[in-house]
Amino acid sequence: MPRTATVQRKTAETEIELSLNLDGAGQADVQTGVGFFDHMLTLLARHSACDLTVRAAGDLEVDQHHTVEDVGICLGMAVEQALGDKRGICRYGHFTLPMEETLVNSAVDLGGRAYFVCRAEMPSPKIGDFDSELVAEFWHAFAQHARCNLHVEVRYGQNSHHVAEGIFKSVARSLRMALSPDSRIEGVPSTKGTL
Repeated sequence: MPRTATVQRKTAETEIELSLNLDGAGQADVQTGVGFFDHMLTLLARHSACDLTVRAAGDLEVDQHHTVEDVGICLGMAVEQALGDKRGICRYGHFTLPMEETLVNSAVDLGGRAYFVCRAEMPSPKIGDFDSELVAEFWHAFAQHARCNLHVEVRYGQNSHHVAEGIFKSVARSLRMALSPDSRIEGVPSTKGTL
């Protein structure tokens, strides 16, 4: 059964269509109107080995916040939908990723409960014209709507671009592990019998 989902979301602030294939090849076709964010989503697709298509039109004349947060909402919803009953997945994933002078740890549990912890200081408030604080906003929205535990810790880093890229790549690799089939588990990976 294909693990795919398409989410459409329209508000007074954004209009988004997002398609996701959890068993893809890391292909991305992303247009959000925010160049740095497109770069991060492309990295996310590649390193999670998921195929991702995003079309987002937001109120960028206000700022980038609504667009970035709402794409996070849609991506979380798509992961939740594509996973179905979560039978046979590893469920947990973690990854430590070096990115130049930056080191990032991330861990995820696709167990059906939303929680987000982010210990990441951005060295600068902007990455080009992108607000650095939106990295955490994106992942918070994602965790809430994917109904997952997501913990991100930047151990150290001096360049905000590297910190942001390290976070996206590390979480992508954690998700890749958690989403992967576990050949030793036939049912739901929980003693409760459901997730």
